[in-house]
Amino acid sequence: METNTEYGAGALDLPRCPHCRVAKPLLSATHGFQTTDSGGGSQRYWRVYVSSKCGGAILGAAWTQASPCIIDVYPEPAPLQEGIPPKPEAFLLQAIECLHAPSGAIMLCASSVDAMLKAKGFKEGSLFARIEKASVQGLITKEMALWAHDVRLDANDERHADEAALLPSQKNAERCIEFTKALGLFLFVLPGMVQRGREQAHQPS
Repeated sequence: METNTEYGAGALDLPRCPHCRVAKPLLSATHGFQTTDSGGGSQRYWRVYVSSKCGGAILGAAWTQASPCIIDVYPEPAPLQEGIPPKPEAFLLQAIECLHAPSGAIMLCASSVDAMLKAKGFKEGSLFARIEKASVQGLITKEMALWAHDVRLDANDERHADEAALLPSQKNAERCIEFTKALGLFLFVLPGMVQRGREQAHQPS
């Protein structure tokens, strides 16, 4: 992944943090080192950058120490897979961006799942009632419905501030995001890939 970041400037310019996906993160350089291949060639100059938001570390590499461009970044910021409708995708992106606020992230995941189910025609009843109905009618698997229960996707504790409920942790929010991504993949991304594959298979070679 090539960027226009100056290697020696002490900061890495990325649109989003690869770890927490916060926009325009402050990624400051902390360490640097050089590597070569087994023959002593293919030199690369590496620098470790740390996000001031989440503390995640990112590696950036340039061919020369004076190079104006970073040629590789690890890990790369991973975009969501194409195919999820705009509204649930927007809720999911916001959930990822506010992972530092777990209650908010969980509510946004619930909104994303809600929008996905509505896009598939499941509009009546509570979120969990529609998840169960989607499972019964074969839109999703029984295991996915159970997974939704396991990750506290209903967000009732967050919406109603239940005094008896424990505050969710970042790990709870991460599990909700993982489920929401998987549901989007199952409902929209994979069917779209199958449809495109079938269309291409019927095109003349």
